[in-house]
Amino acid sequence: MKVKRPLVIVTRKLPEPTEARMRELFDVRLNESDRPLDRTTLAAALAEADVLVPTVTDRIDGSLIREAGPRLKLIANYGNGVDNIDVIAAHERGIMVTNTPGVLTEDTADMTMALILAVPRRLVEGARTLEAGEWPGWSPTWMLGHRLGGKRLGIIGMGRIGQAVARRARAFGLEIHYHNRNRVAPVTETELEATYWESLDQMLLRMDIISVNCPHTPATYHLLSARRLKLLSPSTYIVNTARGEVVDETALAALLEQGLIAGAGLDVFENEPAVNPKLLSLRNVVLLPHLGSATIEGRQEMGERVVINIKVFADGERPPNRVLPIDI
Repeated sequence: MKVKRPLVIVTRKLPEPTEARMRELFDVRLNESDRPLDRTTLAAALAEADVLVPTVTDRIDGSLIREAGPRLKLIANYGNGVDNIDVIAAHERGIMVTNTPGVLTEDTADMTMALILAVPRRLVEGARTLEAGEWPGWSPTWMLGHRLGGKRLGIIGMGRIGQAVARRARAFGLEIHYHNRNRVAPVTETELEATYWESLDQMLLRMDIISVNCPHTPATYHLLSARRLKLLSPSTYIVNTARGEVVDETALAALLEQGLIAGAGLDVFENEPAVNPKLLSLRNVVLLPHLGSATIEGRQEMGERVVINIKVFADGERPPNRVLPIDI
């Protein structure tokens, strides 16, 4: 179906170049205030738009999709993950879903590596000591952390981001191990010098650092459950730059508080923007406000992908970044 100037409703403020391009190409309704849409406003947008452009903060569930207006034919997600959208319900209604894959791989891998460095070396803890005026001066035994070289890094999810993390980690002398739904190609394993673990439980028992880099799907909800988190050694660190729902946050906070896990670096949380109060009070964690994709370059590229998907759809062709239920 060819639509000359579709009505495009955007749920959050996007980078200016993206919004300018949308104004040129589409009949667009922007969110100048950047305040998240409440459910009623979101339902109204779904009722009248040809194209909806949501973000990770918008929950487009089955009930909203089933009440969508007849004009809605495309949900062009501003982001890679589509766990905020009921893709199956959209598919059943004949509504196409697209995303922005690959754009944020390097940015998220950079942030993952930053946390892998920050937590064992106690960087944030040290910075806070300086800010509080509590530094007693250099001492041979004060605020010691752990070196990275020779440690075993277990990557959960060896997709684009997981592989980018592995390349960075190898440069720091980390041994690369991974668990994935499917084993990667032998050439990739050889390049990364990566060891595959079919059993996640067995990998967790033997790692020094765990990096969560898998998407959030029904199958990965609380993949790191209380039972699995208890498999980690008290000397193990955990880093999550994927989705908060992959980790049982309550169990993680309790184990960190008890000293049964050495530390954590978290850029995502189970109930964002709320953060478990126990995590906020711990000194052995580094907490970031979902900054993994927060680069100017990355956000502009995301916008470009969204515009391309909408333009191709409006021209009556299949968008390049279509997401099907089989993909999730």
